[in-house]
Amino acid sequence: MSDTTSQKLIVPAFSGIYSATPVFEALLRFVVGFWLVPHGAQKLFGLFGGGGISGTAGFFSQIGLEPAVLLATLAGLGEFFGGLFLAIGFLTRPSALVAAFVLLVATLSVHIGNGFFMANGGFEFASLWFFAALYFVFKGGNQYSVDAKIGRAV
Repeated sequence: MSDTTSQKLIVPAFSGIYSATPVFEALLRFVVGFWLVPHGAQKLFGLFGGGGISGTAGFFSQIGLEPAVLLATLAGLGEFFGGLFLAIGFLTRPSALVAAFVLLVATLSVHIGNGFFMANGGFEFASLWFFAALYFVFKGGNQYSVDAKIGRAV
């Protein structure tokens, strides 16, 4: 990131917005992570109308993802715990990597064949979340993360 203090702002009255960037970045990290948790709960526990491990494994098998039970379990764990850890900024980079990987697989194995638009089951939404998670692979947490509180930049 560049230092905005040495830049001449187009609208100087908005300079306070830049100082709030870490807060909004932490909010984005929370949303990207926590929004994955219910998807993991669907796969692992059958909550929120999900099929649990067996239902997810059945779907995975239909689309050619094998070994389906193992992959359904890993996807559920990745979404549930990877999402939770990303949301709070704990092991931020590895958690974001897990989340990004699950979202990449979803994009390429489930959504890509349906075109772009989300309304048709396309890759628009899953790929957007993939790139949002990928941002935190490179960025990590910030001062508003568990990693920062325990003195670890993971």
